[in-house]
Amino acid sequence: MRYVIDASTAVRWYATEFTHPHADAVLSAFIDSPERFAIPELFAYEVLNALYRVVPDAHSIYTNEVNWILRSGILRYPMTDHIFGRAARFIAMGLTGYDACYVALAEELDGIWLTFDTKACRLLGDGELAMNLNEINPFPE
Repeated sequence: MRYVIDASTAVRWYATEFTHPHADAVLSAFIDSPERFAIPELFAYEVLNALYRVVPDAHSIYTNEVNWILRSGILRYPMTDHIFGRAARFIAMGLTGYDACYVALAEELDGIWLTFDTKACRLLGDGELAMNLNEINPFPE
């Protein structure tokens, strides 16, 4: 299974006021096997934006940590016609365009989107495409 990491998950690795044990579990699993994970191309932009809003040393974190993630072996997935078509369906359900791209990628890869976005998870329903990390640890020890 492929896991699609949401920006809301990655930011919790660096913003101390938002840390969460489930985000830490994702990071540990990612460090062990980055090839099991994927991100859409918008991930880096979203993380950069969030870090600059909440972390004093955002430049250093992005340069050293986020760039490491991007070069780690994680699947970096571009916007394709397939993703666009899938995303349109999720936007019609009420997701934002960004969230729709994450879940569309999860669907494309037969994976699951790891997010802290409770509202998006509720809109998606059954939990086959998204996992609410506020409630579930995907990698319990």
